[in-house]
Amino acid sequence: MAYFANRVNAGKYLASELENFTEKNAIVLAIPRGGVVVGFEIAKALNVPLDVIIPRKIGAPDNPELAIGAMTEDGTIILDENLVSYLGVSQDYIKEESRRQKNEIERRLKLYRGNKPYPSLQGLDVILVDDGIATGSTMKAALASVKNRGARTVTIAVPVGPPSTIKELKKQANKVVCPYTPEYFEAIGQFYADFNQTDDEEVIQLLKQSEQNNPDKQAGVVTV
Repeated sequence: MAYFANRVNAGKYLASELENFTEKNAIVLAIPRGGVVVGFEIAKALNVPLDVIIPRKIGAPDNPELAIGAMTEDGTIILDENLVSYLGVSQDYIKEESRRQKNEIERRLKLYRGNKPYPSLQGLDVILVDDGIATGSTMKAALASVKNRGARTVTIAVPVGPPSTIKELKKQANKVVCPYTPEYFEAIGQFYADFNQTDDEEVIQLLKQSEQNNPDKQAGVVTV
């Protein structure tokens, strides 16, 4: 069953759920690519800057789609220790895969933001956004990284996610806004009528447009 027509629709719905968000010293950090479409609508409605945070999944050996953890550019790594132990994943593998993912994060940051300076998150109220959550590994890494960088509060805003993952995140974030938590959950795309892939050019254009919408507030790139 599709809950949302597309990511724009999901973003507007979340924006309405956040209409009582009154913190003015805030920033929306969206996870590319699809999360930026959702985050753009939230940032526009709340009249706050939009930026990106780029956590990357650390895949299991011989099964890269299976996340054993995730990391961000500042070196924050979240691991599923039980899964790492069960699969017998070596520290050397984790170190090498983390290095590879860090390189990809840096490539994407350069692509999306060029050489723009990044803001300090110290004392900011951060809204972390994606187009949905499955295992939550990348969101957990993003959450830990934002906390490490001194965010005052962290709100997670996603359109849909499984109940168990959302329950976990509620223990870690100040607030989680997730309107749909279906028990039957196979993939995020099943809850969208249109879940076509967002390309890099759209991400770049939305970030530029948000900067134009908030010329006095836009902080620049967040390398976290």
